[in-house]
Amino acid sequence: MKIMVTGLRGIPNVQGGVETHAEHLYPLLVKMGCDIEILARSPYYSNELPDSWEGIKIHRLWSPSSSGLEAFLHTFLAVLYAGLKRPDVLHIHAIGPAIMTPLARLLGLKVVVTHHGPDYDREKWGKFARWVLQTGERFGMKWSNQRIVISKVIRDSVLKKFHLTSVLIPNGVVIPEPPVTRLLLDKFKLNPYQYILQVSRIVPEKRQLDLVKAFSSSPPKGWKLVLTGQLVENEAYSKELINTTKENKNIILTDFQTGNALSELYGYAGIFVLPSSHEGLPIALLEALSYGTRVVASNIPANLEIGLPADQYFVLGDTNQLSSRLNHFSQHPYDESQRNHLRDWVAKHYNWQVIAEQTLATYKQAIND
Repeated sequence: MKIMVTGLRGIPNVQGGVETHAEHLYPLLVKMGCDIEILARSPYYSNELPDSWEGIKIHRLWSPSSSGLEAFLHTFLAVLYAGLKRPDVLHIHAIGPAIMTPLARLLGLKVVVTHHGPDYDREKWGKFARWVLQTGERFGMKWSNQRIVISKVIRDSVLKKFHLTSVLIPNGVVIPEPPVTRLLLDKFKLNPYQYILQVSRIVPEKRQLDLVKAFSSSPPKGWKLVLTGQLVENEAYSKELINTTKENKNIILTDFQTGNALSELYGYAGIFVLPSSHEGLPIALLEALSYGTRVVASNIPANLEIGLPADQYFVLGDTNQLSSRLNHFSQHPYDESQRNHLRDWVAKHYNWQVIAEQTLATYKQAIND
C-alpha cells in the first residue's frame, strides 16, 4: 500500500506535535508493509539531509517561510504532486492543510484527514487566518474518504458541527528506558527531581509566561524551572519570554532539545507542567507520563481527557492555584513505585503499535470507500 503524507513540516527531529506523531507512527507502518513517502517543507528539510529515514521516503517540496502561507502553499503543491504520483492514499494532517482536500478528491485521490485539534483557537491567528482554518476543518471533514480524530473532544465536535462520525485514534507514547547520563543536567546545574519542566513550542497558547509567573511568585525551595522549546529571537513572544526570565537564575531556557538531552530532562524532572490554552491530545504530556513524571496541567478539555487525578489540574490562567500546586507537589515527590505504576498505565492506554494497526485499517477503509 503506497501512502503519501502531507500537513507536517518534516521528520525526524522537527519540533511540533504533528511531527512527533508522524515520527512514531510511520516507521511502524513501514514494518507493516506500507510504502510511506512524506512530503517535507523546504525550510525545515534542507537539500543536504538524506532522502529516507527508517524506511520512509522523504521528498522535499518548496514552501515559503511565512507562517501564514507555509502550510497552504506547501499542501497545494503536495496535492498536485500526489495527483501525478497516484498513491493509494493521501494522508493529510491538521485542519489547515485539509483545506486542499476537495482538490485532492477532484484529482481522483483517496484521502484520509487527521484532525489534530481546532487550530483556529490558537491566540496568534487573526480573523482571516481563523476563517481559513475553519474552512479547512469543514473541507477536510466533509470531503475526505475517512476522518481520524485524536481525542473524544474533537470527535464530539466533528459530530456536532458536521453530523459526521470519525475514527478515534489517539496519540501514543513509546515507553523509554530511564536516562543513565546527566550531561545536560550538569550543563545547566540541575539537580535530579528538583526542577519543574515544560517542553513545548514557544508560542502564546502554551502559556510559558503563566508558568514563569506562578514559579516566580512563590518558588519551591531549592527548585528550578526549565523551559524547553525553540527560541526564535525575532518573534515577539520569544523576546518577551527571554526578557521576563533573564534576571532569574533559577529559570533555565534550554532552547530546543532532542535525543539523550531531552530524555534526561524528562527522566529527572520532579514535576512536568502543561499550562496551555489549546491542545489536541498533548504528546509532550504523554511523554512526561511515560517517564513516570508527575504532571500538572491546565483544565482545558484536551488535558482533562488524559484522566489525571483532580488535584493535578488547575484552572487555566490561575497562576495562584498553579503556584500552590507546584509548592505542594515539590514537598511530596513520587517514589520509584509510583513512577513505575504511571509508566505501566500510560503504556496500556497509549500504545503506538495499536495506533499503527488502527491507522492501517483506516487506510483500507478509505481505499474501499
